[in-house]
Amino acid sequence: MSTPPRIVLASSSKYRRELLARLGLPFDVDSPDIDEAALPGEAPQDTASRLAETKARAVGLHFAGAIIIGSDQVAVLDGAALGKPGDYANALRQLKATRAKEVVFHTALCLHNSGNGMTETRVVPYSVRFRDYSDAQIENYLRREQPYDCAGSARAEGLGIALIAEMRGTDPNALIGLPLIALTEMLAAQGVQVV
Repeated sequence: MSTPPRIVLASSSKYRRELLARLGLPFDVDSPDIDEAALPGEAPQDTASRLAETKARAVGLHFAGAIIIGSDQVAVLDGAALGKPGDYANALRQLKATRAKEVVFHTALCLHNSGNGMTETRVVPYSVRFRDYSDAQIENYLRREQPYDCAGSARAEGLGIALIAEMRGTDPNALIGLPLIALTEMLAAQGVQVV
């Protein structure tokens, strides 16, 4: 029986680490050092796809014969990308802008085999429609959860769910940052069975 390939998550995100751990596979983590800026005129889903692949390939240079998992997410409101707020003021601005609107989260997933060079990338969209919440609810939420590392400023897996009216998509894990349904299919294509 052959030894399963080494799996490496190309990410510094604790949320992606937690999601990947759910699959019960041993994996390593390495954080790629890349420029994550969008290119001029680049569509949000293309930015996510390019960055996921760039992360996977960058980490693949340090792990020969491994399967590298890269992922990136771009949230879009009215055609404009919403990044991670980073602080209270930006989170407040984002939540006021998303009130009673829909945000589409484009989560890209790249599987790169550094042994044979095979690379597959998919983008999994997930839509979130926000409630028509009040300024006081925004303030209360930000004080309690402080979601400053979360694109769109509402952590659906936490208290942010109270700000959400509806979610639509094929994989709720994509919203958190790593589409596990697509990942298990892509791993199987590389000979890695989760179950």
